[in-house]
Amino acid sequence: MGWIKRNLFFVVCGVVSLLLLGGAGYYIWSESARNAKAGDDLNEVYSKLDSLAKQEPKPGNDKVNNTAIAKEQEQQLRDWLNSASAYFQPIPGIPPGTNVSSKDYGTALSRTVDQMLHAADSAGITLPPKYGFSFEAQRQRMTFAPGSVDLLAQQLGEVKALTDILFATRINALDSIQRVRVSEDDALGSPTDYLDQQPLTNDLAIITPYVVTFRCFTPELARVLVGFSKGSNTLIVKSVNVLPAGASGTTPLGMSDGGAMPPMRIQGEGGLPGYPAGYFPGGAQSVAAVPAPGKGGLQALLKEQLLRVVIEVDLVKLLPKS
Repeated sequence: MGWIKRNLFFVVCGVVSLLLLGGAGYYIWSESARNAKAGDDLNEVYSKLDSLAKQEPKPGNDKVNNTAIAKEQEQQLRDWLNSASAYFQPIPGIPPGTNVSSKDYGTALSRTVDQMLHAADSAGITLPPKYGFSFEAQRQRMTFAPGSVDLLAQQLGEVKALTDILFATRINALDSIQRVRVSEDDALGSPTDYLDQQPLTNDLAIITPYVVTFRCFTPELARVLVGFSKGSNTLIVKSVNVLPAGASGTTPLGMSDGGAMPPMRIQGEGGLPGYPAGYFPGGAQSVAAVPAPGKGGLQALLKEQLLRVVIEVDLVKLLPKS
């Protein structure tokens, strides 16, 4: 104790030094652990950057920022989708809305069928007797299968839109419109009114098929296709099958059973260079050659024939935005 008293200053300094050394050691240990964690995080970032740099396409460099370009292109795509939605306007049901009652639908169905019959008559278009535009199974009913009225109302609006296009082009005759079955009542209808298909749903839209069969000449057929393409409701023509109006088979116009295009005979003298006299290769059966008139008149080369056209068309309806 005497030594401590004599060297009190030295003892105090020694204790303080030991405390400082302990504190410094603890600080070094804690900082070393933090530095090690920071080093691991930095290595992880370097590893991620290296993997990104090796990807295709690469994120870019100091001159080309592919990430910013990708974001810009994504925004352009979103803008295009928003602008394209103007061409995918839904066709309102008849009557419009949801939870349609059987009474309201029955009244709307009768009124709409009468309107379509009157429109066809005004345009001089021939229809099958007492035609119901594929709704014959519903025309004689007062009540309808549970859960089907809204779907039937939607189909009625879509069929009305199809007939508006067909009647506006003044086709010669409408033979049939076929739709998918959406109601138990459809099982009682004529099989010729329905398709053995179902609507297709993907991430963006519902695609509903229809088949229309009508008779016309080629100008009216062209106007029908233009009418489908110009509508605000997206109607995609899936296939077009053309036959002479009097044909009973299913062979497309201008195609033989073996798939080869038959020749068309041209009446009159001579022929085309390199071909037998009186023949033209690859001629279509939709036209018939007629004899040339006497002197002083214009020579009629072709006389068009009435066609029977079967068009498969898909109606695209966008799903509601989530």
